[in-house]
Amino acid sequence: MTLFDNRNRTKSDETHRVYAAYELAHTLVDFGAAICFVIGSILFFYQDLQEAGTWLFLIGSLLFAAKPTLRLMREIKLLKMGRIADLAEREET
Repeated sequence: MTLFDNRNRTKSDETHRVYAAYELAHTLVDFGAAICFVIGSILFFYQDLQEAGTWLFLIGSLLFAAKPTLRLMREIKLLKMGRIADLAEREET
């Protein structure tokens, strides 16, 4: 198996649960980033709140940057889980 191979997520119940957990985290990060950008945009309408808006834009950007990191972490974990399962199968035979 290779990274980003769709078969990695369905090898077992455990890989399916790991995939689902990472997908949930990815979605929560997406919502967090979107909320930061929306609130930050609203704050930019008020001169006194522009600094807070800038901070929310920075936080939103960091959250968006975390998304590909989460996906890569998920894929590495699934790949490792698949290799361990393959080794276990070879040992049994």
